Amino acid sequence: MAEFVIQEMTENDIDAVLELDLKCFSAPWNREIYEKEVTENDFAHYFIIKTDEKVIGYVGLWLVLEDAQVTNIAIAPEFRGYGIGEQLFGFALQYLLKQGAKQLSLEVRKSNEVAQNLYKKFGLKKGGVRKNYYPDNGEDAFVMWVKL
Repeated sequence: MAEFVIQEMTENDIDAVLELDLKCFSAPWNREIYEKEVTENDFAHYFIIKTDEKVIGYVGLWLVLEDAQVTNIAIAPEFRGYGIGEQLFGFALQYLLKQGAKQLSLEVRKSNEVAQNLYKKFGLKKGGVRKNYYPDNGEDAFVMWVKL
């Protein structure tokens, strides 16, 4: 497998991220949301992972004081199963630790066992349920968290 580079997301990466979202999510975010996250939201920290200059994944984080949240994370379907998501999520955790985060939370679809298993590898535990969280089909989300 090729070499991977993780770097901060810029406005120039938004087109590639939007394309990736269409492949990965049934209710993808729009350009305006990403533009605001990357250029206006002081609490937002977004990173892409790429190979051969192609964006193959990304992670979005919010950090408010010592509380961190994963807003979204995606890996292109054709690159899943190679540990890339684990590498990106591990990078995100290390970044948050360096920034002084003390706890991390995220929401994950109840049906997404692959993602849940990834998060468990990093010590996240289920802490609750958000009923009808996902707007595309009303699926519930597990809230998972970990003290860092």
